[in-house]
Amino acid sequence: MSEVHAALADHGHEHHPRLQHHFDSLEQQLYASTFGMWVFLVTEVLFFGGLFMAYILYRIWYPEAFAAGSSQLNIPLGTFNTAVLIGSSLTMALGVNAAQRGAKPKEQVFWLFGTMFLGAVFLGIKVIEYAEKFQHTLVPGPNFNFHGHPQFQETGQIYFSLYFALTGLHATHMIIGIAIMLVIARMAWKGRFDAQWYTPVEVMGLYWHFVDLVWIFLFPLLYLIPGAH
Repeated sequence: MSEVHAALADHGHEHHPRLQHHFDSLEQQLYASTFGMWVFLVTEVLFFGGLFMAYILYRIWYPEAFAAGSSQLNIPLGTFNTAVLIGSSLTMALGVNAAQRGAKPKEQVFWLFGTMFLGAVFLGIKVIEYAEKFQHTLVPGPNFNFHGHPQFQETGQIYFSLYFALTGLHATHMIIGIAIMLVIARMAWKGRFDAQWYTPVEVMGLYWHFVDLVWIFLFPLLYLIPGAH
């Protein structure tokens, strides 16, 4: 608390040491930070939206090929991964709540590491799924071989190209999120967050929930809907 009381505002009132000079209050600073993250997430929606639109158009053009491609995906693993990612959203929300309450550093770090652990589990399962595609020569390229569906040799590559593009981009966002969360967890361990200032945790929560939401759309789009054709 000595650090908090050491810094004084120009107008004579005590202020939090994490308050940047160009903001009038922590509330204003939090609003600006979360607004900035929302703007960033809008650009991410546009980014993923282009891939989603490409997927929808190609699925309309080649429904049989996409249904055949979807049948090669591991639905049980995809379902389990969905549950894991939903669980990580819960631990992330609890981590944000712990920071907002000014809970002890151990509690904050516990929930943050829980989120990272579940994210790592998700990525590990994704590696297993990718390995299956390599093993079954379902990776687009010169070695692609759609066993059992020779009529979809070319159009099947379109499906798996979009599969790897969408899930790979999603996984990249998760890796980046875990890396940033490691830094935030270190800050939490040092007691940087309290009931007045928890902006990094709040902003990270928005990012992580967005990544989880993207998968909620990817799972039925890639695993379930084409196979129902």
